[in-house]
Amino acid sequence: MVKTKPKPTKNVLWHNPFTQKQLYIIALGIGVIILGFLLLASGVGGNWDNPLAVDIAPVVLVLGYCVVIPFAIMKYGKKADDSE
Repeated sequence: MVKTKPKPTKNVLWHNPFTQKQLYIIALGIGVIILGFLLLASGVGGNWDNPLAVDIAPVVLVLGYCVVIPFAIMKYGKKADDSE
C-alpha cells in the first residue's frame, strides 16, 4: 500500500471579509454619497436658496452614510459556521 503525503495548505495572509454582493452595495453607497455632495455643491455661487442644496442633498447624504453603507456591511455578511 502506497502512502500519500498530505497536500500542504496555503497560508493566507489576509482574507477579504466582504462578499462580492457587499462590495457592490458599498460601491452604490459611495455613489449615493458622491451624488449628495454634488447636489450640495449646486448651491455654491451665491444661490443658497436652491432646494437641491438645502433640502434634498442632506437627505441623500444621510441615506448614503446611515442606510446604504451599514446595510451592505450587516445584511450579507458571512455566517459564523461558514468555513473556507
